[in-house]
Amino acid sequence: MKSEFTQRALAKPLHGVVSVLLLLVTSMTAYSSGALQENPEHFSADGYRIAEFRAPVPDSVPAGTTITTQQLHTLIKQQHVVLIDVMPTPVKPKDRPDNLLWLPPARQNIPDSHWLPNVGYGALSDELDSYFKNHLKRFSNDDKGTRIVLYCLADCWMSWNAAKRAATEYGYTNIYWYPDGTTGWEAADLPLEKSEAIPMQ
Repeated sequence: MKSEFTQRALAKPLHGVVSVLLLLVTSMTAYSSGALQENPEHFSADGYRIAEFRAPVPDSVPAGTTITTQQLHTLIKQQHVVLIDVMPTPVKPKDRPDNLLWLPPARQNIPDSHWLPNVGYGALSDELDSYFKNHLKRFSNDDKGTRIVLYCLADCWMSWNAAKRAATEYGYTNIYWYPDGTTGWEAADLPLEKSEAIPMQ
């Protein structure tokens, strides 16, 4: 029969393993837990942000890697990456009279980016879901290990949603989330270029 000392000694490694597992689970769920607890109505049942998209974002995204402006700049210089801007298309202001001409503002994004607007919403129509999937497949040459960077603006959940969806639903294994988006890129005096949204087909 094992002594009480031996039982305690044997329990210590197990306790350590349990602690590590709990830490991992906590870190994986911490990405939106604070916002979810404060504003549960802003999230869908599967954890996507569905309202108030312009708000402070978490530090990480499920199954993706968060990168800074400097890290992205280095990554672009050293590796082949696919840059995807998920900025939604501008919507005409509701208070603007119909008889007044309205031109949507031009979008400036990181050079060599692909602009896939509206794929960062928390719930996608079947058409928009296929649009996102098909273009990811095309840009990656059907290689789910391709390095893909998703971004929008600073403090915008659209890029977070898109990165989460690409990594956890579509199965891409090298998803990078750039939360500072064009806001941070421009603030670092890095170049932007005029972009056109890729149309739905």
